[in-house]
Amino acid sequence: MSRFSLAASAVRRSFAVFDISAGEVMNVGRIRIELLAGLTVALALVPEAVAFAFVAGVHPLVGLYAAFIVGLVTALIGGRPGMISGATGALAVVMVALVARHGVEYLFATVVLMGLIQVFVGIMRWAKFIRLVPHPVMLGFVNGLAIVIFLAQMSQFKVPGTVVNTGHGMSGGEWLSGIPMITMLALVALTMAIVWLMPKATKIIPAPLAGIGIVAILVIAFGIDVPRVGDLESIKGGLPSFHNPFGSGTGLYGTAMAPFKLETFYIIAPYAGILAAIGLIESLLTLNLVGDMTNKRGGASQESIAQGIANTITGFFGGMGGCAMIGQSMINVKSGGRTRLQVLLLPCFCCCLLWLRRLGLNKYH
Repeated sequence: MSRFSLAASAVRRSFAVFDISAGEVMNVGRIRIELLAGLTVALALVPEAVAFAFVAGVHPLVGLYAAFIVGLVTALIGGRPGMISGATGALAVVMVALVARHGVEYLFATVVLMGLIQVFVGIMRWAKFIRLVPHPVMLGFVNGLAIVIFLAQMSQFKVPGTVVNTGHGMSGGEWLSGIPMITMLALVALTMAIVWLMPKATKIIPAPLAGIGIVAILVIAFGIDVPRVGDLESIKGGLPSFHNPFGSGTGLYGTAMAPFKLETFYIIAPYAGILAAIGLIESLLTLNLVGDMTNKRGGASQESIAQGIANTITGFFGGMGGCAMIGQSMINVKSGGRTRLQVLLLPCFCCCLLWLRRLGLNKYH
């Protein structure tokens, strides 16, 4: 039997057992925790997906579709229950150059190829080499990503519409001043205080959910004039539908489709390789980190295949692709999410938000 056949057989065994409970006792209390954790992550995931789509230079729905499809597929067959996957900034900064030069259809084609590469890596069981990464490197990765996320928030303190996408990230812009800046800082500080103090008072409701809910109610009730998620760009739309990015003519969002020929492969292959590597590295490091927090080991090869299948499907449904999200995964774990049920609820919440936007019921963005 060839090495490829042996590897494929080993991977099939890792997918053989599907346990939605992930070893947890599924009682009323556990289901409540999973439900609240899913809602918490969904409320944080939607604006993040919109923001990363904006960074990549694509329509917000492209980011939301990625969050929905990648999150759903990895929840079903991923190697680590409790991990959250979706559109990420690490991938968006690579995609922006491709979109600027060739259009969003080439991005969809690239995501398909990216997924196939990740599936191949998983079948060959190369993902296991992530275990060779030293622990200090993993700590550096986590803290470095925290700095990147922090710096990415700086544009939120600038006047809406003044920040420019240069093709290599967001730059420029006019800083808020006076009352608007004071209001923004006060609301941010209040949210952080609630997230920090809430666990000391009660753990019935996840602290991040309480922070989002309480501050959002205050803003709406008192009519406080601050930028909202819907101010980034319209996110009104329907559910994702099948779309083949290969062909001729005009595709989605008015851009040219990617011809199914060798020249297209030469264009998308370098981007696909880079995106596949970045996505797997971030996903597998997140898998290890979540495993350390929950004291449960995950399947690296299974996660690689799940990420690959998710991205391949996403590319054919108008999504920008994605990988594991370390920030959202930390929110989920700290909110008590431990099973596949919670992560399955996440794309359902995203789906409901899209449906509400389609009906025009989301008055407050």
